[in-house]
Amino acid sequence: MASKTQVGFVGLGNMGNPMAKNLLKHGYPVIATDVFPESCKEVQELGAQIVDNPAEVAEKADRIITMLPSSPNVIEVYTGPNGILKKLKKGSLLIDSSTIDPSVSKEMAAAAEKMGAVFMDAPVSGGVGAASSGKLTFMVGGAEEEFTAAKELLSCMGANVVYCGQVGTGQAAKICNNMLLAIGMIGTSETMNLGVRLGLDPKLLAKILNMSSGRCWSSDTYNPVPGVMEGVPSGNNYQGGFGTQLMAKDLGLAQNTATNTKTPVPLGSLAHQIYRMMCARGYANKDFSSVFQFLREEEGQ
Repeated sequence: MASKTQVGFVGLGNMGNPMAKNLLKHGYPVIATDVFPESCKEVQELGAQIVDNPAEVAEKADRIITMLPSSPNVIEVYTGPNGILKKLKKGSLLIDSSTIDPSVSKEMAAAAEKMGAVFMDAPVSGGVGAASSGKLTFMVGGAEEEFTAAKELLSCMGANVVYCGQVGTGQAAKICNNMLLAIGMIGTSETMNLGVRLGLDPKLLAKILNMSSGRCWSSDTYNPVPGVMEGVPSGNNYQGGFGTQLMAKDLGLAQNTATNTKTPVPLGSLAHQIYRMMCARGYANKDFSSVFQFLREEEGQ
């Protein structure tokens, strides 16, 4: 069996770290960097080569995956003074799994194209648990003829790799999903809170919802009420999972795109405001299902 060519990885945070580990598990030599050197230790111990900046990654690898918190981080990592584009090899494949504004994905793709490289957006759904188990869903936007090459790498980290269309459409799919997820989580939290106030046992109410037409992912897989389910953030003081701050960011992206396309999203707008209020009230680093706790606190005031 031919040895696998090395893959660059920039951004070893909560999501990037387990994703890079899964590439190593599948036999790919990984060259990685992160703005916080301590984030590199775990993958280094598993055999990854650590370099100082994204430009050095691009110098050594012609297939690079980036997983970063926001649009400004992506712009910096690609176009900054030590960015990927500074040392980019012609013919390189760049895959960005950050969740950012689709217009930024298009800008990065245009910049990469000028240098003879290919940029694809491939944001993910599934959170830290799916990143660790290699069961993420990737929503991929970019040139269709490059999808097979991207899928080969993404399949090491995900169970579903879906081609969405041209650059930016992966981001569009992710933003739409997360807007619905936020609305559903708030609705589930309101419902569970009302039921508890009416004297229903929360486990019983969840069971009834999950065999009825109100059933949704937030009720049957990620219930926000402490004690209803095991292995979810609500059972661990809302630690881990998908942070409220990140949900507020994604809802902000949904708002921007809705404004730009003149699309009415009244519930999406309200969800955005609720998650922004939560960030201001100390919930920023708790899982987004902590909206249940937030609603309980609001009624107590």
